[in-house]
Amino acid sequence: MPITVEEFETARPHLLSAAHRMLGSAHDAEDAVQTAWLRVMSARSSPSIKNPSAWLTTVTARICLDELRARRRRNEAPLLAYAVPDAELAADEAILRTENVSRALMVLLNQLTPPQRVAYVLHDLFSMPFDQIAHVLGGTVPSAKKHASRARQRLDGARHASERNSRPDQRIVEAFLTAARTGDTRRMIQLLAPDSVRDADAALLPSGARTTVIGAVDIATETLHFRDRIRSTCRLTVNNRSVYLIAPGGHPLATIEISTADQKVTRIALRSAQADDHFAAALPPASGGGLELPA
Repeated sequence: MPITVEEFETARPHLLSAAHRMLGSAHDAEDAVQTAWLRVMSARSSPSIKNPSAWLTTVTARICLDELRARRRRNEAPLLAYAVPDAELAADEAILRTENVSRALMVLLNQLTPPQRVAYVLHDLFSMPFDQIAHVLGGTVPSAKKHASRARQRLDGARHASERNSRPDQRIVEAFLTAARTGDTRRMIQLLAPDSVRDADAALLPSGARTTVIGAVDIATETLHFRDRIRSTCRLTVNNRSVYLIAPGGHPLATIEISTADQKVTRIALRSAQADDHFAAALPPASGGGLELPA
């Protein structure tokens, strides 16, 4: 056997991490890594491999590329959070938290073509040299570099996001969300205008809950029940609007758009994510510079 069980198990965490970034699913990443091992097992007569980890990464990346291309041929849209089984959603969320993966980046990676996604993940996130990436993609080094460059451009795109002049006070928004994540009711009430409004799609609320809530105390009290969702937010541009996206496990669930005036939160609008939503990097908190590209 060219690679031992011990060598495979040593490389396995790295393989799972890379496959997860390429496929966006812990479940699919497990399948890809397992398939890579089966290919190792079927290559018993092959000569010894000098760098087992690099060889396994290449094999796993090719499997991921094939899966991404198959999804594209089937015209499969990335799954929204409600369509992901609870166990898989929990596994994806666990990876984001334990490995400190950018939630926003996982959403944005779905905007890329299969070669762009593989090239970007392997080079920019896992520092694989372009000659090896070219081998994975079945092309040349200049072509691999072009795929990665185009991926960066697309991830940093949509600079035409609208309503720059009417954007909310980001410091107030961040302070409110921090209080909401930690359950600090007093601080939320301080940051909410007395006549503030929370408006939400009924599908995002428990059965019978009010779609519209008015008043700082009522909004803050209700928000306590949604701390887990708020902990799963990331700032993005969605359909050319700067909002927060609730994305458990990196799967879009809903947007939160927060309006401010006179250093108070005046309105909170929650809308269900849609399959045809377009995601782009977030606008910077201040007026200058480009967009925020997640690390």
